[in-house]
Formats: sequence, C-alpha cells, structure tokens
Amino acid sequence: MSLAIVILAAGQGTRMYSDLPKVLHCLADKPLISHVIDCAQQLKPDSLQVIYGHGGEQVKNSVRATGVTWVKQAQQLGTGHAVQQALPQVDGDSKVLILYGDVPLISAATLQKLIQTPDKTLALLTAVVANPQGYGRIVRNAQGQVQAIVEQKEATPAQQQIKEINTGILALKAPYLRPFLQQLNNDNSQGEYYLTDIIAMAVDAGLVVQTFQPQNEHEVMGINNRQQLAVLERHYQCQRAIELMQQGVTLRDPARFDVRGQLSVGRDVEIDINVILQGKVHLGNRVKIGANCVLRDVVIGDEVEILPNCVLEQAQVGDGCRIGPFARLRPDTRLAKQVHVGNFVEIKKSTVDNLSKINHLSYIGDSQIGQKVNIGAGTITCNYDGVHKHQTVIGDEAFIGSDTQLIAPVKVGAGATIGAGSTITRDTPKGKLTLSRTKQVTLDHWQKPKK
Repeated sequence: MSLAIVILAAGQGTRMYSDLPKVLHCLADKPLISHVIDCAQQLKPDSLQVIYGHGGEQVKNSVRATGVTWVKQAQQLGTGHAVQQALPQVDGDSKVLILYGDVPLISAATLQKLIQTPDKTLALLTAVVANPQGYGRIVRNAQGQVQAIVEQKEATPAQQQIKEINTGILALKAPYLRPFLQQLNNDNSQGEYYLTDIIAMAVDAGLVVQTFQPQNEHEVMGINNRQQLAVLERHYQCQRAIELMQQGVTLRDPARFDVRGQLSVGRDVEIDINVILQGKVHLGNRVKIGANCVLRDVVIGDEVEILPNCVLEQAQVGDGCRIGPFARLRPDTRLAKQVHVGNFVEIKKSTVDNLSKINHLSYIGDSQIGQKVNIGAGTITCNYDGVHKHQTVIGDEAFIGSDTQLIAPVKVGAGATIGAGSTITRDTPKGKLTLSRTKQVTLDHWQKPKK
C-alpha cells in the first residue's frame, strides 16, 4: 500500500498573540510542526507534504526535515481547501493520512491503526472528552454508526452536548477522497471548505466510517493558545519523567524536571529539582546532578557529581569529576578524569587533564592544562587581545598561585610554581618559582578622595 501523509500547517494562530507562526512555537524546545513531522516519518510514507501559509518562508526555513514537500496555501479557505492543494502530488491509489501541525503529541502507534483499515473505509480518530467546547461533534445514529461531524458553530444545542469530538485526523484512499473534496462547498457561517463535510459524503457513498480512540486525550490536543501549550508541555515532561524513573533514575520531584531533547542515562542516576536537559545529553552511571542545573549537548562520565546552579554546554566531563556549585562549562570544554571545578569557575574551549583542580573564582579560556595542576582562586587566562584568541599551556603538576593573570600565548612548565598576584607574560621554566610583583610601598601623604 502506498501511503501519502498531508500535514496541515497553514493557520496563523491569532490566539497565540505572536509574530511567530503557531506551528513554530516550541514544545520541549522543538517546534510543534517538527514533532508531527517526526511522528509521520516513523510511518515511512511514500510522500509527506506540509501545507503552509501564514509565516511562509519562515516556516520552511525554520524546520529542517528531509523527505518533506512544502506546498503553499496562498488563501486560507479552510481545511478542505488545504487538502486540495496536496492532492495533485498524491499517487492515484494511495491511502491519504491527514495530520495537523499544531497537534504535536500524536503517536505513531495510534496512526498505525488508521492506515491499516480496509480500502472502502474512512478511518477517523475521535476522542471522548469532558469539555468538548470548540471541537466538532461526532453525530451517530441509533445504531451507533457515524453519520456526520458538526462544527461547534454549526451545532444545535443538543449536538453541543455530545462529548465525542472530532480530532480532524483521518485516513482515506485517494480515489474516494478526490471526488469528496470536489463536492465541498463553503455554505457555512465561516465561509470555509470544511474537511469534516466529507464524513457525511462517505456515509452517503456507502463507505464504512470506522472510528478509533487515542491512548489518551493529550495525543489529540491541538495548540491554540499559550495556556494549552503549557498544559501539553507539562504533560510531555511528566511522561518523560515517568519513563526515566522506570529506567531507574531518581528524580527528587518529577514535576520540577525538564527534558528538551534526547537523553540517555546509565544506572543509579540522581537528579534534583529544576534541572533542565537540552539537546543531546548522555549521563553515565551513578551521576548526581544538583538543583537548578542546565545541561545542553553534553557527555557526562560515570560517578560525576554536578553541584547546584551549574551550566554546562557542549562539554565532555570524564569519570569521577566534581563540578560546582555555580560553575560554568562553555562549548569545547573537555575534562578528563577526577577533575575538580569549583564555585564561580568558568571554562571555555579548554582541556583539563586528570586530577587537576580549579576550585575558586577563575576564568580558563583557550587552554591546555596538564595532570595534577592546581589553579588558585582568581586566576585568569587572558586569551583575547581584542582581535585574536591565544592559547595558554600549563604543564603537569604546575601550581598557579591565587590572583594570577596568564597573558596568552604563554606556557607554564611542568612542576612550575607561579607566585600569587603575578602577571605572567613570558613562558616559565619547569620546576621553578616564577612571580612578578612590584615593590610594596605605603604613601604617607596620600589622602582618600572625598565627595
């Protein structure tokens, strides 16, 4: 069977009150439309079309996905009109699956049921909800067979009491869908061509209308405003938290935890509150992450402890390291094994070898630091001359005294000691004490400035 998937994503989303097209608003740091595209691609369709309108090129340029054909709906004349734009590129006998770019949590398992129905069947995804306000209602006859879908604004008071709603997601063979779309008219309060009108046409044509239910109603919830976006965000995060706990992760409070990307974890991982994991994150065995930490695109080795209020981005942390509190690892930072990075330390584009310590109030940038190096509080690698970045190299077992400035490019020899308060502008020899201080003087006649 040939499968064609059409994703409707042309809506403006006026209730978002935003200059950003609705489908580009993010859930778990990923645009809504990207969630739907990723789900659709799990079904391995023969063609995948996204119908876009509002936002135009911004939508196309913001979503990077292979195998997608973008089709513009220049005039937004309703869902039926949107599907009409896609049909010229649909193979004659394909089964067509209609999805929506603002329904991000639909699952491939649910959609698989719709596309496996017989040829003379219109497969329709419905849901029974406590509050059906705003949704089209499923109208059934006395035998329980679907007869039609009535939109909220067209529904009678009795029909508005129906709790079963239309999700808009359906599957139907193209030879039946084409003539139904040609018969649509816009004789309704909105002046639009409703895709839902094809349900009654299918019934009149003798097709079977078979309904399916999602595993939970969050699968079919659409995003129309920021409140709904927040509800789905929290549901998504709750589900991820449950999955992680089932894998053996300890979450101090599952309600205060966010995964916004791809996470892989080892055994006996412990995560405190308000931790945000973004991009691709790997946590090794027995990793402990303190409260209020943000990790983006990082690889964390085994038995690493990250204390509260740390930010790590595009960094690699080796086994047994201890980070924080209040530390920042910037992109291209590589820590080997059992490295200590303490409070208010910032490291950028640097490698730090085994057992070295940078424990207090230091900036390390564009540096290579050897093994068993001790860097005192307040040390700065002065790596930028206003135009270019330069490298600092510190040999194994060097000791850098507090409040030292290393003016790059500069090399500190293995086993060297730099006296506290020094400004080092030239390479220093191995195993020697190097310091640079002016003579200490007291000026008896100096007076403190007054306002």
